[in-house]
Amino acid sequence: KDRGPGPERDRTPFQRDYDRLVFSSAFKRLHDKTQVFPLPENDLVHSRLTHSLEVACVGRSLGTVVGQKILARGGLPAWCSARDFGDIVAAACLAHDIGNPPFGHSGEDTIQSWFLGSGHAYLGDLSEAEQCDLLSFEGNAQGFRILTRLQMPANPGLKLTCSTLAAFTKYPRASAPRGVRFDGNSAKKHGYHQAEREFFADVADRVGLLPVPKTVHHGSRSISLPHWTRHPLAFLVEA
Repeated sequence: KDRGPGPERDRTPFQRDYDRLVFSSAFKRLHDKTQVFPLPENDLVHSRLTHSLEVACVGRSLGTVVGQKILARGGLPAWCSARDFGDIVAAACLAHDIGNPPFGHSGEDTIQSWFLGSGHAYLGDLSEAEQCDLLSFEGNAQGFRILTRLQMPANPGLKLTCSTLAAFTKYPRASAPRGVRFDGNSAKKHGYHQAEREFFADVADRVGLLPVPKTVHHGSRSISLPHWTRHPLAFLVEA
């Protein structure tokens, strides 16, 4: 919609997304998660927080440049600006590591191994699909859960725009049983948990992501798994 007059007419929804992320406790906790620790001579530790800020700066520039080219083709609402593209990508970049456990991929592997071993007893009350979320634990899916549910659960979540949430989602599909393979980088992992399945489906519908029919064979069964094309701006976030 046209923003028009109002208390936030000079602050777009996408800028608000960025601000809400900066002020969130989940983002601040990235300071305790190390990205690179090369034991330098100075006291600089490159944490996930500083890394995310740097990535957001690059993302804003990439998004703005691409936005200028898209706007030049015409067909978008009058209120839309190249800066909007940059702000969406910057906000998604800022959040891209927010669900990663300590030690990154090694942390993910450790969580998966625990649920395969001594933690398997905790899976008994979960559905098969919910068990897949944990047996193939993925930081990107946990990030979507933090943004939409865990951060400020009374709201729930940070109430980010669908554009930012879609650009954030690197892997727009549900989890699958271990051993099932998908084609393409956009589907090699899952991007949301079963608890947020309907929420992501709504986001995908609102921004126009295209559904990809996907049936996988697991043992003697055929399983239908929700799967969408990646949001175009998600490629800039990854870049």
